[in-house]
Amino acid sequence: MKESPEQPIRILIAKAGLDGHDRGARVIARALRDAGMEVIYTGLHQTPEMIVQSAIQEDVQCIGLSILSGAHMVLFPEVLELLKASKADDIVVFGGGIIPRDDVVALKDMGVKEIFLPGTSTKEVIAWVKENIVFPK
Repeated sequence: MKESPEQPIRILIAKAGLDGHDRGARVIARALRDAGMEVIYTGLHQTPEMIVQSAIQEDVQCIGLSILSGAHMVLFPEVLELLKASKADDIVVFGGGIIPRDDVVALKDMGVKEIFLPGTSTKEVIAWVKENIVFPK
């Protein structure tokens, strides 16, 4: 079941680690909001624990992680593991940032559903979210 008028998709957009650049995350958050989704933006310097706790508290269907710091091979797996440990691994994780293509493959193998690289349009991100986020029955 896709997005319904009664229940918009709820997304947590997060900046993990020491990365202090959030322009891309803010652009994506605004685009998703303008597309009718409920967006919670956590702000800068969030730990994986803080991100997972917020996602559970906010009852989101997905987490969008923005990572430009090079720590993607540590932060994404940690978020996935914490979701699993919290029995919340039904929350979809996707992300974007400066991530080498070889690492994109590895991250998807770990369970990250999609990675958006620089140059991806907001329309592409919105379309992907609408096609891939499923509400629980």
